[in-house]
This record gives sequence, structure tokens and C-alpha cells, in this order.
Amino acid sequence: MSERYEDSRLYRIRHSTAHILAEAMLERIPEAKIAIGPPIEDGFYYDFDLPRPLTEEDLQWIENRMKAIMRENHPYTVRDVTPDEARAYFKDQPYKLELIDDLQNGRVDDNGNRIAEPADRMTFWTQDTFTDLCRGPHVENTNQINPDAISITYKMPAGAYWRGDEKRQQLTRVYGTAFETPEDLKDYLFRLEEAKRRDHRLVGERLGLFTFSQIVGKGLPLWKPAGATLRDTLERWLRDVQIDNGYEPVVTPHIGNIELYKTSGHYPYYKDSQYAPIDVDDEQFLLKPMNCPHHIMIYKSEMRSYRDLPVRYAEFGTVYRYEQSGELHGLTRVRGFTVDDAHLFVTPEQLLEEFKDVVRLIQYVFNTLGLTDFRARVGIRDPQSDKYVGEDAAWEQATAAIIQACQDMDLPHTVEEGEAAFYGPKLDFIFRDALKRNWQLGTVQVDYNLPARFELEYVAADGSRQRPIMIHRAPFGSLERFVGILIEHFDGAFPAWLSPVQALLIPITDRHVPYAEEVAAKLKAAGIRSEIDDSKNRMQAKIAAARERSIPWLLVMGDRDQAAGAVSVRLRTDEDLGQMPLDDFIALAQRVINDKAIELG
Repeated sequence: MSERYEDSRLYRIRHSTAHILAEAMLERIPEAKIAIGPPIEDGFYYDFDLPRPLTEEDLQWIENRMKAIMRENHPYTVRDVTPDEARAYFKDQPYKLELIDDLQNGRVDDNGNRIAEPADRMTFWTQDTFTDLCRGPHVENTNQINPDAISITYKMPAGAYWRGDEKRQQLTRVYGTAFETPEDLKDYLFRLEEAKRRDHRLVGERLGLFTFSQIVGKGLPLWKPAGATLRDTLERWLRDVQIDNGYEPVVTPHIGNIELYKTSGHYPYYKDSQYAPIDVDDEQFLLKPMNCPHHIMIYKSEMRSYRDLPVRYAEFGTVYRYEQSGELHGLTRVRGFTVDDAHLFVTPEQLLEEFKDVVRLIQYVFNTLGLTDFRARVGIRDPQSDKYVGEDAAWEQATAAIIQACQDMDLPHTVEEGEAAFYGPKLDFIFRDALKRNWQLGTVQVDYNLPARFELEYVAADGSRQRPIMIHRAPFGSLERFVGILIEHFDGAFPAWLSPVQALLIPITDRHVPYAEEVAAKLKAAGIRSEIDDSKNRMQAKIAAARERSIPWLLVMGDRDQAAGAVSVRLRTDEDLGQMPLDDFIALAQRVINDKAIELG
């Protein structure tokens, strides 16, 4: 199993650099109130309550001061303190005082579930003149951080609510990043600029894939024809793959009685991320936050025999979550999204092989799409948290089944506490895109708890009533988010089979338009999506516009092409394949599309 980020040297470097950022900030603005400063995936941040906005001059001064501190060879030291000692030290830091209270009393979440035990001791970490309330880990000395491999000026500060609560104070979040070498930093900053250029919101607008409307509502995407074609192509393909693998389609409503979600546990556990109940005929309904309770009720609608299992239900089900406005981000964080959801109901004897089959299906989906750089993460419950439901024995059985499947399949994986769903452990697939960013995509979960909550049964071979086990799985996860990731990974240049327009026909003059129409009809009959650019623009302008839209094949046609029943083929990469008979191009395009190839030639 590979090393967890939290155990790596890079994590310690970034955590240590966050403390140096806070030290430099207090030197620049002594009135600042400090909050928290954790490492994150690509760097770190620190939150401050500041008496004035930061300027670019402030940031540059702070970064220069940070580099000076690193060169001064200050050791990181740790010592235990009591809560009273911690309060005395941070008497003028209200955010630290709140954290100290939480540590001493034991933290609970917004639903009253305990997520950390009370502590009678806590730790201070000190470097140079700065001391922070922190559990570590850190490097041994500031000179172990390369000052030429850090930056806080690459990204402007942002607003962040204290404890993520929009009713609390808005703080200033200063982002930073740190690497082991200047070359790594340079590579990261290049990828950061490339990510801005590939931003799916910008590329999606350029390609005419989707839009948002304030009148419709924040976080509710509207799919334009090109985007709907892309989305529909993905859906149709995965539906066929699922049917070939024994799944049965189901359709469920967009709302459900609140009692359904109380039974499942989704309400009240996640009530803060759900829309308010709707009162109808003296009953309360919720916009559907999850598909699984609905699929459960389909299973429960009739008695099952062990001969009927496994039952595999699949649905592209649209669900709704109330995300805070500040967290919405294009397609990757929305309030209404469609999940390629499936739920399998299996016997204990079937669990391991069915789980492996699900993993194989997800691997097939990713590999077909060219998403080959991914790893697996087994998410188990945090033993210190009370947010999980169900019996210990059920959790142990489910966790053992997932780990056994990974071992049997020689699937490299990490095991990480706190990453489980509230009702069961899961296997997540973490994909690394073309810019080396990590995204969680497919997920598979083993669940003993919801079958118990809903009292599901099947008749066993001996005539007894037994409880099935559920497997939850979604290769894409959110279809909206998945499309957003695909846009950025491919920079809008999708494989030909996914491209909304696969071939653009470019008649050189108006007299070639009728021939282009004949070609378009033959392409349509062959299952190839095409358009004709019959605008008055010059040919080179038409080619440039087609490249801007990342259309795979550009078919230019003039007198010689028409006379020969041919087309002159260019790729969106500007590679010129020359003139070829129309039937030859159709054969080429069909082969690339049917093979779901990444390359076009």
C-alpha cells in the first residue's frame, strides 16, 4: 500500500510552513487574530481575522519574511499543556480559545454526535517567536524547508467563514504551497496556470455545453444541446454496459416522504445539506437527497427467494443537496445532480464475488474513457466518532469483505479512517487527471445497516427468512461533476465517440454546399454526428473556428473532392490526412468511434 499524504514528508513541510506564515502575518499585522492553518492537498492555508484587507505589498512582504525565517534555522519544539495553560497563553486569541474549549469538552458535530473525546492535555508547537495550538506533525527545523520552493503569492486570499458556518465571522484565508524542490514548485505553478485555462466553466461556455440562470437558481445547471448530447452519450453507453452485466433499470421520483429518509438515517444526519421539508396534505416531503431508500422500497415491494438474488437495480437518479452559495463551483459542486446509482441486494455467499464484479466494471469504465491513472482508497469509520450507525460486527464484516476483495484482485489501496459512509465502509477510486490533480470518482460501499433498518428479507434455501446485504455503487458519481472533470482533463478535446459534433463539413464555396449536404446525410446514416459550416467566412476562418470547438474531424470539400466523391480530412490537431474517398473516411471514423479510441487517426 502506498504512503498516505498525511504520513509524508511533504505534509510535514506544508504544515510547518503554515506556522511560518502565521508568524510572518503577526509581524506584519500584530492586531491579527489567528484561527487555523492545516495542510491541504496541494499546499496549506491559514485563516486570519484581520483589521484591514491585505494588499499585494503585504503578501510579498510576508512571503519574503517567511523565506528569511526558514533560513534562520529555528527548531520546531513541542510541549504538553493543560487547557488552563493554553487559555492563559491565547487569552487575546478568541478563535484559539474556542478550539481549546472544544478539545477539552470533546467535539460534537451539528447533529450532536461526538466526533472527538474530551482531552485534559493538548500540545503547543513552537518555532522562533511563534507558538500554535497544534497536534503536528512538523519538520525538525525551519532549514528543512526550501525557501525557493514555497509561495503564498501565487493565489489571492479568499473569504472563509469560521468553522464553515455562514452565520459566523468571515475570515481571510491566505493560501500557500510548498514543495521539496524549486523544480516541483515551478511544475505546480505551471499546472495551476494550465488549470485556469482549462477551467470547465470557461471551456464549457466556449463549447456551448451548459449554462446557469439566476432565475432558475444557483447550482442548477441547464444543459445546452451540445452538452446534452455529451451527457446522453455517456448515459446510453453506461446503461448498455450495466445491462450486459446483469443490472435492471428502475426509475424513482424526485421527492419522497420524510419518514423514508428518517428510516434510512439520511435525515436528520445530513439535514443541514438538504432542502427544507415540503408540506403536502399534512405530510412532509423532501427533495430526494439519495436514491438508495427508493431502490430499497422497490426491493421490498415483493418477497424474494435466494434464487432471485443477486438483485441489481440501476438508475440515473437526480438528487438535490443544499450546498452553501460560497461552495458552488460550476458543474463540480452543484445543488441538483444526477448519480449513476446502482444497488445490489446479495446473500452473504455472493458478497465477495459481486463486489469484485462491481470493481471490474468500474475499472472497465475508467479504462475505456482513458482515465487510467487512479488508485483505490478503503474508507473505514473513525473509531473515535459517534456519527456512524449500526453494530460493530456488521462494520467488521463489511470492512473485511472490501479488504479481502482488494487483496484477491491485487488492487493497490490505502486504508483511511473517517472516509466511510455513515452506514458502511466503502472503496473509492481516486483519479489523477492530466494536471496531476486528484478527484474522487467511482465508489463502492458494503452496507449491512440499511437492510436492517428497513427489515429487508429473502427466503433462504432452508425456508428461513434471512437479511440481504446491500452494495451501493456509482462509477461516475455525480454525472455533472464527472463531465466537469472530463472537460478539464481533455481540455474540451473529447474522444471522438463523446464529441457532440464529430465531423465539421467545410464547403469551400457556396456551390459546394449541396455536396456537403449529401455527405452529411451519409454520415448521419453511418451514425456520425456532423454539421455543415455554410457561413460566408473564408475556409481558414472556418477551420480555426472548428478547432476552437475541438471538433475531431474537419472535412474540407471543393471541386476535386466533389468530382472524386471524396473529402479532404484534417484533424483538430492540425494534422492533414489529405484527400480520401468518403467511404474510407466513414470506415475510419466508425472504427475510432466504435473502439472508443482516444486517438483520431
